[in-house]
Amino acid sequence: MSNLLFCLIIMVPTSLLFTSIGIYAWRRKKPMWFWAGDTVSEDEITDVRAYNRANGIMWLCFSLPLWIGTIAIVCHSIILGANIILVDATVGLVLMMIAYTFIRKKYKKS
Repeated sequence: MSNLLFCLIIMVPTSLLFTSIGIYAWRRKKPMWFWAGDTVSEDEITDVRAYNRANGIMWLCFSLPLWIGTIAIVCHSIILGANIILVDATVGLVLMMIAYTFIRKKYKKS
């Protein structure tokens, strides 16, 4: 039971953080950045609104398996939930980097 509580104390705020980043990116007026220390100027992007929407969807897609893993831990199995979270934290992170590369190329001015 204490492992379950510990997991919830960590995973709910973590999942909420990534969901919040997705919503923030989607609603942001200026271009959202991805890499630490890197900013994206409005002059570099063809359609800022569509770019931010794609960026927000990317973050929301990353947070979804975190929520699914957290729910799996609570309702089903700690092993299943931990595996879902582990896959998202490894494979999901790499997929996110690849997705952002495609988003940046799609909306970058030539």
